[in-house]
Amino acid sequence: MRMKLIVALVNDDNTEAVVDAARSGGATGATIVTGARGEGVRPGKTFFGLGLESKRDLALFLVVETRARDILERIRDAGRFDTQHGAGIAFQLDIEDTVGLVSQLPTIREELESDL
Repeated sequence: MRMKLIVALVNDDNTEAVVDAARSGGATGATIVTGARGEGVRPGKTFFGLGLESKRDLALFLVVETRARDILERIRDAGRFDTQHGAGIAFQLDIEDTVGLVSQLPTIREELESDL
């Protein structure tokens, strides 16, 4: 079974919407790392040396390859990545192998069968 890892850096006020969007597309779980910090082309503003940028979360989704693009697009829309400056970014990576998906495998197999 071919898998993809979707990585999303998202403003923390949009994390729940992004996770819900990924789940609606077939993601069977998510790992959220809070307190990530990023900087784009234009550095964030500071006030007496303290950053004023919003907090970000790192959301990780291990998904079946056939659903990955749809999930990525749902994340983009829910996070407003293409319409709101600095809202976040998401990308996908190929996964060579996985272990530890025992509780998610029945759902993943069921979804794969429905895609056929």
